[in-house]
Amino acid sequence: MAVYTEIDDDQLAALLARYDLGTAISCKGIAEGVENSNYLLVTEKDTYILTLYERRVKRDDLPYFLDLMNHLAAKGLACPTAIHDREGNTLNEVAGRPCAIISFLKGVWPRKPNARHCQELGMATAKLHLAGRDFPMQRVNALSVDGWAKLVADCQPNADSVRPGLAQEILREFDGLKAGWPDAPGRAGDRPLPHGVIHADLFPDNVFFLGEQFSGFIDFYFACNDYFAYDLAICLNAWCFEADGAFNVTKARALLNGYESVRRLTDGEVHSLPLFARGAALRFLLTRLYDWLNQVPGALVKPKDPLEYWQKLKFHRQVLGASAYGIER
Repeated sequence: MAVYTEIDDDQLAALLARYDLGTAISCKGIAEGVENSNYLLVTEKDTYILTLYERRVKRDDLPYFLDLMNHLAAKGLACPTAIHDREGNTLNEVAGRPCAIISFLKGVWPRKPNARHCQELGMATAKLHLAGRDFPMQRVNALSVDGWAKLVADCQPNADSVRPGLAQEILREFDGLKAGWPDAPGRAGDRPLPHGVIHADLFPDNVFFLGEQFSGFIDFYFACNDYFAYDLAICLNAWCFEADGAFNVTKARALLNGYESVRRLTDGEVHSLPLFARGAALRFLLTRLYDWLNQVPGALVKPKDPLEYWQKLKFHRQVLGASAYGIER
């Protein structure tokens, strides 16, 4: 979350006039994240999140994200819902940006996740995958291998300014992953890996807890249809490395055990984890590197260090099998 676009009192009042939420009491920018402009909105009725969609989010994708949240919530998964206006719309516009008003989710994200948090995350992620099985809409993962190609090309000219030799290393890794990556879900031959709706951005700041108990997922704006094991690989990268860069296999084992307590991974998924973990590390290295090299003047948030994911990628390169992540078959 972040603030790139400001809204004034008149714009906010005109937006709220479309809803049955009462008038605004306060509306404060939230200075976290890197994608959209977010405000904590308090009205006479309740507390909400007002999101203005920017940058990578395409307007045509927004119905998928908003309808998905409402679908998952209806299935019992803890996540926000998109509020309908008087005409039944969840998508509106303010300050020249498409926007939505989202219900407020109680909880906080864990600054120092422990093994119990990881276990809860694994269980909740499996429930998300199961709850999305009958979601009728489809969205291709725009930040899978095909999407990485443009990021690689965009970052190549200046990547070495961040770390000498980084441009060539990225190109080498991209070429290797592209050669070994499974085809898109649904085109993977007779026995594709299990796939469906994934969150695709399950970093700690997108997962809320009350104490050590999971209380909900937020920020579904990278959600798409892709391999379930890839979603888990993103979690391995985001939750199971310590501040000094060391991989914590205890957290990884808790994450995967939690997941399998709800949905058992296939042997193919287990085998694919090292590849998907490398791919997830490259994906976030590329998007962070792009943001680092193309900083937005005046944004209330500093881009995240891309080299964190360079270090994670180097770890996954030397992994010989899924046992390195605490799972045996």
